[in-house]
Amino acid sequence: MSNHERQSVGSGTTWEEKYGYSRAVRVSDHIFVSGTTATGPDGLVAPGDPAGQARYALDKIEKAIRSLGGTLADVVRTRIFIARMEDWEKVAQVHGERFGKIRPANTLVRADLVGSEFLVEIEAEAVVGSAAPGNASE
Repeated sequence: MSNHERQSVGSGTTWEEKYGYSRAVRVSDHIFVSGTTATGPDGLVAPGDPAGQARYALDKIEKAIRSLGGTLADVVRTRIFIARMEDWEKVAQVHGERFGKIRPANTLVRADLVGSEFLVEIEAEAVVGSAAPGNASE
């Protein structure tokens, strides 16, 4: 891949094509992952469960990063948006399960999401090859 070649990947949701964005884009060694909700092929996953929605979104983010040549251990920045402030700790715990050793920069805020059924939206940025020794396979 040349320094400025651009690759992108979708996750198959109708929103990506309809609204003109990619699940993730890689330019050089940087991967940018769009805000990701718990939306599967059949719609919402884990209704009413903020931790379940966070897990699904992080799985989807990891899949996108891997498809562009990175790993979860390459993640340097995450942003978490929650619909209800009372869910922050449940969602933060899930983030900690996945990123406890990686420890990217992180922001968590309450926000109005695209639908009342969505409790969590997560985005991420990765730098391929930046994983700390011992975290490369995370």
